This record gives sequence, structure tokens and C-alpha cells, in this order.
Amino acid sequence: MSTFVLVHGAMHGGWCWRDVRRLLEGDGHLVHTPTLTGQGERRHQLTPEVGVATHVDDLAELLWFEDLHDVHLVLHSYAGILAGPVADAAHDRIGRITYVGAFLTRSGECLLDVEPPETAARYRALVAEDGDGWRVPASDAFLTQWGVTDPELQRWVGPRLTDFPFRAQTEPTVFDEATLAAIPQTYVRHTDPPLPSLEGAFARTVAAGWPTHDIATGHDLMVAAPAATAALLLAIGAGLT
Repeated sequence: MSTFVLVHGAMHGGWCWRDVRRLLEGDGHLVHTPTLTGQGERRHQLTPEVGVATHVDDLAELLWFEDLHDVHLVLHSYAGILAGPVADAAHDRIGRITYVGAFLTRSGECLLDVEPPETAARYRALVAEDGDGWRVPASDAFLTQWGVTDPELQRWVGPRLTDFPFRAQTEPTVFDEATLAAIPQTYVRHTDPPLPSLEGAFARTVAAGWPTHDIATGHDLMVAAPAATAALLLAIGAGLT
């Protein structure tokens, strides 16, 4: 039996892993799908103070209170930048990290540092104009950006998107890079369609020599292709691929 902790990206919540969780649990594995502060069913906790440090605490506390060990930590999108700080806080509890369509930062970088400049500028303008200066307002426009084209999935995902704290985009990740590098890491890229903002992350993955895998779906691969996602996570965890 493996222990999975599946972490969602921006504007999502633990809900987005529903089908993947059921498949993994059906195979006999222990699965946690935490919702980060201010997101999903915790949207009432969203404040200007919520940022990277808040979300790192969310995950480190989960690992400690549940007394989890040898965890297969799966990070989607924004959650990828939490890897280093979480490894600092709980490296003895993490056995493997898999990034699925995730952003990567080096110590001292924030999320907007690793976005294309034009994308970062668009987010800053959106926050200033429509987010009261501290939040990225959720809208169905992100479904198009992420390649969620199936009408049924649009009806399910769209209403569940929640505003995202701008501080989580601008707060630097600070961590010991050697501690993170000591943990086995794998990257899963989505290709149909790809997300141009992730090209830099994938280039870093290749440079680091990590194993990589592709899934032919859009950015929300856990909702668009749960069976393929679960199967790949199982294979990665078992060292079969």
C-alpha cells in the first residue's frame, strides 16, 4: 500500500482529485486530498495574508498530524512551487514527489518569476483592476486557458473555481535546494493542449535529469483523464515507468 497526498493548484481544491482519489483508494492505497487555505471549501478563509507560507504550513501540518511517512507527494500547477519549502519542513516524511503540469521555482523565486513576463503582467493587471489589489478573481476564462473544453467538465469545474491570493504568486519560496534534490522527483507533462507557461518548468526538469512522462490532455488532467492520471501515478510509485 502506498500513501498519496494529492495537492491541487490555483483556484481549485481537494475536490478536483475526486475521481483519481477513488481509483487509488479502490486499489487499496491511502489517499489524502487536502484543500489549501482560501481555496475550495475553505474559500471563506481567503484573506490578503494567505500566501506560500500559509500553504506550506497546511501541508506540513497534515503530514505531522496524520503521522504520514514515505509519502508520494503529488503537486499540480501552482502547488509545484511548494515542494522545496515543504521538503524543508518535512523531508523525513516524503518518499517521492511527482509534479503534474506544475510550476517549479528555485529558492528565492516566486510564481510570477517563472511565468512568462507577459503572463505575469496580465495577472498583475487583473489583480489591480478586478481583485482589490490582493486576489486573482476566478472566472470561466481560466477554463479556456487550461484547455477544459468538455461541456460537462466545464459545468462541474467552472462554478467551483475560487479566487486566488495574489500573495501566493508573489511570495518567494525559500528552501535548501540540496534537501529537495535528495528526494526522488518525476515530472508529468500534459500535451493536448500544452500550457506555454510551463515550458520553463519542463526545461528545468530535463536539465535536472528527472524522469518525465506525458499525458495527452489539458492542464486539469486529474478531471479530464482521471484513469490515465491514476494509472501513471501508480506506475511511478511502483518504479514501473
